Amino acid sequence: MPEKENRLLILGRWTAEGLNRILQESSKINAAGQRIDVLSRNLLGVDYKASTLIGDVNTPEIFVVNLDGMDCMTFIEYIEAMRLSGSFSEFIKNLKIVRYYQGKVAFGNRTHFFTDWMDLGFVEDVTTEIGGTKTIRVDKRLNLKKDGGYIIPGIPYKDREIGYIPSDAVAVDDAVMDRLNTGDYVGMYSKEDGLDVSHVGIVIKTGKQIYLRHASFLAGKVVDENFKEYIAKKEGLVILRPIVV
Repeated sequence: MPEKENRLLILGRWTAEGLNRILQESSKINAAGQRIDVLSRNLLGVDYKASTLIGDVNTPEIFVVNLDGMDCMTFIEYIEAMRLSGSFSEFIKNLKIVRYYQGKVAFGNRTHFFTDWMDLGFVEDVTTEIGGTKTIRVDKRLNLKKDGGYIIPGIPYKDREIGYIPSDAVAVDDAVMDRLNTGDYVGMYSKEDGLDVSHVGIVIKTGKQIYLRHASFLAGKVVDENFKEYIAKKEGLVILRPIVV
């Protein structure tokens, strides 16, 4: 008999039936970006909450769905899993695929880094496509700190080449902004050893306005913020675009 999975479901303001209806309706939207916009709009105002996942090198992993509080990474995990789903049961299945390599619930299998998503087949790295010659490519050793320690204990480091668009290039080049799409997942590039990005969110374009929809620590909830103003003090951008599946 298969071992029963440990899970924790906190649906906040929703019920499974209500989410099922939302996912059924959104699955009729063919454009991935528009679907992400519609789905993520439902999470505006949800509280920011760090460290909602359970599991580490010494603690057995528990599969957590917490729609009552989320950080920037769990926010986009929930949205991408919803984007891939037409029902609540599919959402649960797809969240495992988004959060864990091979969909196997285990701490060591988590997609701990934003750019881990590039390995999974549901997004593509369009940073160079958007940034063109302004894109800078760097070799990073993810999870390994400058002093030789690990950012996430119990997880080996991984070498990865990462492209990013410097924020000052984005600010002065309307062509770069024009190539961003609603629904693009954006990471704020980090020059720190061991990290790929320091924060993540979703690009939302409304008319001539561009927003970053994200779970904000400072605002204490999921919000829309002016994109150019937000990125002005960041090092640069890494852009992953959802693939229609």
